[in-house]
Amino acid sequence: MGFFDFLRSSDINEGIKEYSETDGALLLDVRTPQEYKMGHIPGSQNIPLQEIRRVNAVAPDKDAPLFVYCQSGARSRQAVGELQRMGYLHVKNIGGISAYTGKVESK
Repeated sequence: MGFFDFLRSSDINEGIKEYSETDGALLLDVRTPQEYKMGHIPGSQNIPLQEIRRVNAVAPDKDAPLFVYCQSGARSRQAVGELQRMGYLHVKNIGGISAYTGKVESK
């Protein structure tokens, strides 16, 4: 790991690949409900950053692997910090959907 690696943004496409290969993993979209409805990654659960404390409704197991994304990666970074403070052990910020090249669904 290089000194400036923290400046690199996460590659959401690699993160989605890792998510799909991880047993029992959950994909969390921490954008607003309106943003989620406009387009989200299939299989993701919408838990807005402001409501991140209610994550235990979908992830009661603190050992569950959680993959978190938002629009650009900033909110997901905040969410990962909060989830870690809540005791979740395997949390990963995979970045922003704005760089995602896969299928998106709208509701």
